[in-house]
Amino acid sequence: MNQTFFISGIDTDCGKTIATGILARSLHQHGHKVITQKFIQTGNIGYSEDIKKHRELMEVKIFQEDLDHTTAPLVYSTPVSPHLAAEIDVKEVDIQKVYASTKILEAAYKYVLLEGAGGLMVPFNREKTTLDYLKESQLPLILVSSSKLGSINHTLLSLEVIKQHEIPLHGILYNHLPNVEEFLARDTVDVIKSYLANHFPNALFAEIPNIEAHKAFILSRPVIEQWFKQS
Repeated sequence: MNQTFFISGIDTDCGKTIATGILARSLHQHGHKVITQKFIQTGNIGYSEDIKKHRELMEVKIFQEDLDHTTAPLVYSTPVSPHLAAEIDVKEVDIQKVYASTKILEAAYKYVLLEGAGGLMVPFNREKTTLDYLKESQLPLILVSSSKLGSINHTLLSLEVIKQHEIPLHGILYNHLPNVEEFLARDTVDVIKSYLANHFPNALFAEIPNIEAHKAFILSRPVIEQWFKQS
């Protein structure tokens, strides 16, 4: 069965794009047909830098679906929250374009990894946020956390919102960038894993190392099989 996963983060610059690209690269190198999609892209004109980064991490050429904008149907020029970027460009956020693009991609690929914009409560218009999209779509969510200071608070707050709104949490990807003190990172991992065990016992957990030092990193076949065995 073809399946789409939504990838969001605990905040801006937590490593969502890198995590999405690494996950796609891992699936691709283990023989799965996978493509990434961008929910809403801001700060670009005509194309998505995040999609381009995904392809670099996957070590593949730009797809036809990238050229025809299927993988990034909503692109705005100013690097601000989507609702404001759309108002600045005087372009409506037509969220149905995202749904339609996902359907097209699902027809051609086993896995679609849909990367969000910012965190869960980022608004895409004056009434709705990414969280509303997740509640409506009920896509399984992969949450990206990071090693930067404050990530415990941001991660646990995000998980509380996910639990409150009954969003299906598939798992957490812990990104070791920006590579702070290792003992702090290990403690953060322990806290998050303990919270998951108590509140989301079926959610998965995996770590992404500092890719500046591990440029060829992929998640192992057993990890990929564990994360995608139900799909």
